[in-house]
Amino acid sequence: MKTLLIAVIAVFLLPVVASAQFTISGSVSENTKHTSLPGASISLKNTSIGVSSDTNGAYQLKNVKAGKYVLTVSFVGYETQHKTIEVKGDQQIYFNLEPSAYLADEVIVMATRATEKSGTTYKNVSKTDIEANNFGQDLPFIINNTPGVVVTSDAGTGVGYTGIRIRGSDATRVNVTVNGIPLNDSESQGSFWVNMPDFASSVESIQIQRGVGTSTNGAGAFGGSLNIQTSAPGLEPYAEVNSTYGSFNTLKNTVKIGTGLIDNKFSFDGRLSRIQSDGYVDRGASLLKSYFLSGAYHGKTDLLRINVFSGSEKTYQSWNGVPEAKLRGDVQGINDYIERNGITGADATNLLTADNRKYNSFLYKDQNDNYWQDHYQVLYAKQFNDKFSFNGALHYTYGRGYYEEFKAGQKFADYGLENPMINGAPVLTTDLVRRRWLNNNFYGATYSFNYKASSQLNFTVGGAYNQYRGKHYGQINWSQISSNLNNSAHYYDGDGNKNDFNIYAKVAYSPVEKLNLFADLQYRRLNYDITGNDNDLLPLNIHDKLNFFNPKLGASYFINPKSNLYASFSIANKEGNRDDYVNANAGTVPHPERLYNVEAGYRIKDAQYSAGVNVYGMFYKDQLVVTGKLSDVGASIRQNVPNSSRIGVEFDGSYTLSRHFLINANAALSRNKIKDFSEFIYNYDTKKEDTYNYTNTNISFSPDAVVFGELVYKPFTSFAIALQSKYVSTQYMDNTKNEGRKLNGYWVNNVRLGYDFSFKGVKNMNVGLLVNNIFDKKYESNGYTYGSYSGGNRVTENFYFPQAGTNLLLSLNVKF
Repeated sequence: MKTLLIAVIAVFLLPVVASAQFTISGSVSENTKHTSLPGASISLKNTSIGVSSDTNGAYQLKNVKAGKYVLTVSFVGYETQHKTIEVKGDQQIYFNLEPSAYLADEVIVMATRATEKSGTTYKNVSKTDIEANNFGQDLPFIINNTPGVVVTSDAGTGVGYTGIRIRGSDATRVNVTVNGIPLNDSESQGSFWVNMPDFASSVESIQIQRGVGTSTNGAGAFGGSLNIQTSAPGLEPYAEVNSTYGSFNTLKNTVKIGTGLIDNKFSFDGRLSRIQSDGYVDRGASLLKSYFLSGAYHGKTDLLRINVFSGSEKTYQSWNGVPEAKLRGDVQGINDYIERNGITGADATNLLTADNRKYNSFLYKDQNDNYWQDHYQVLYAKQFNDKFSFNGALHYTYGRGYYEEFKAGQKFADYGLENPMINGAPVLTTDLVRRRWLNNNFYGATYSFNYKASSQLNFTVGGAYNQYRGKHYGQINWSQISSNLNNSAHYYDGDGNKNDFNIYAKVAYSPVEKLNLFADLQYRRLNYDITGNDNDLLPLNIHDKLNFFNPKLGASYFINPKSNLYASFSIANKEGNRDDYVNANAGTVPHPERLYNVEAGYRIKDAQYSAGVNVYGMFYKDQLVVTGKLSDVGASIRQNVPNSSRIGVEFDGSYTLSRHFLINANAALSRNKIKDFSEFIYNYDTKKEDTYNYTNTNISFSPDAVVFGELVYKPFTSFAIALQSKYVSTQYMDNTKNEGRKLNGYWVNNVRLGYDFSFKGVKNMNVGLLVNNIFDKKYESNGYTYGSYSGGNRVTENFYFPQAGTNLLLSLNVKF
């Protein structure tokens, strides 16, 4: 590893030979009416040089060195053009684009995406960026280098169960849509990327909206939104094979095929993937499989696409984390933990002898999580004329699976079972293996109509109606001592049904050329019913009906074609998740959360650089947070806190130093506070909860600083080396800002290399290498804590999720 590091540093220190630099300028217009095309993308292929055309369709590419290039121009709804040029001096090159012979796939996501005119803070991630960072890790790790994002992995490697936070908000507050269709689970409200392995290989682009963003479908966005568009078809037939191998026996195999456009009307694309990894953590193994199939009819004014994709996962559970004493190698603390928690036998031996950072408390050989999820999408878009268009989708998702676990010393009564009699005496407990199942169906429709009344006025009306039907049940598939329940019977059955309706209207108006005003009004109604029995056998009979109004107003002002100012104000409302309802005390339901979001920023873009800076304020009413409070049956519950806030500033920029060097950087600095917070700690001496009050304390898992930098070196057009560096400051695991219950800040550095070449019969071959954590930093990116009082002393239990040290992934991608 040292040799690799020295080699990388040596390459960065190679001298760059200075040479003359020139400017390529011109304009982009459409061929039939000869009108200019503002916002067209102009770039030099295999370089970092690119720019968008201004309001008059004009462009300039500066600091271009002498040599041969392919100049590419693209614009939605028009055929992409390529021109091979030789630069010997300043040049003027003009483009007249032909309308596409078919409607472009980008129209599928236009209704829910933000633009420079919508006054929203966002980041676009292109297919090129996704491919460069896709080594088989889950999608959160592929977008880890975007502003304000923090990711974590239970197994420590980015494969298996992974998590993402944006601006400190967890996955339950990040709205995710795929082609405008909600992905978040309707009850838990999280997005589980482990159920969609290698999905990034079928993604065309991602827009990350921070804050409330624009109106979308699904649960409200309280930290951000991920708006995902699946792959558009290639114009020509293709085949692609991608393999990755790396540390911890991580192996990814992907095969992709596509027909290209058949008779300029039809296309078919497919992908088959398999990922496996032993994981960094002991027994943190994953076996993931998926496929993606898509067929489409492309008309000049309409588009019909059918997507079918599926994923299955078998993941050994590593979600308990590592106790703090074990992580620190504190032998006395480990023995105290063993005694305090009554740990005996093999479990105690495992705790004492396992690697401190790789410890996994589970030893049962089938302690697995198993889940299968199938997605069906029918997407249709119609351009009626140059002013009026429609976009709609029907969708169905079928999920089913279970996690299996060994449980020692379980009471028969806790499973509703009779105590068996042995030698005339009742037996009260047994060791057993149980499975807890989730079987769900999610289906509905989304739609949007767009009317462009004039170049100054644009209307969009859209919405969705979705239904969720979930079944929760448990089985005992082995018991050391048998009772009156067979293996196929259910010891509990619960249902969760949710109907979710929303409608929104958006208008963009430009009263003068440089000013754009934006309004976005959404109404959302949902009915949520939870019935049956919970896994503790208690009856459930919860019914809630909620109506939300979510208005958004914004403005953007273009100082010149290269830069603009924007500002927006939004209100969002969101219901609690299933646990908030189930764990609440009898007869109560959690109040919905409300967020007031203010965003303001400045963007600038030139041929050589692009940058954006924004300030934001997120002011919550009744935010749900963990307080340590227990329900009347002893379950942990989240409580509404009246006032909390996130206030911050974010920067995102890119600068081309020369033909060989490029710098990317972003930073998110924030202050995340709860005005008045009450912590509840159970006291075993008094059998009551003790209350401790705090003022102006930090929101948990909300770092004050997230900073990223990347230096890219391209000694020649087909080879690139990137040194990536990311810093995440201290995070507290509860809302008390206690130094004894925190995640230390960490600074992690990665190196990524990519080399492209081709030869007869092969369009492109790419060899990639990703070396993570090159300085072998020992850090933990996630954890949890709880406490109690006993014997007059507070007992705090902290658990952490260590991430892997230096590890690498080597990939080979071949395109035919």
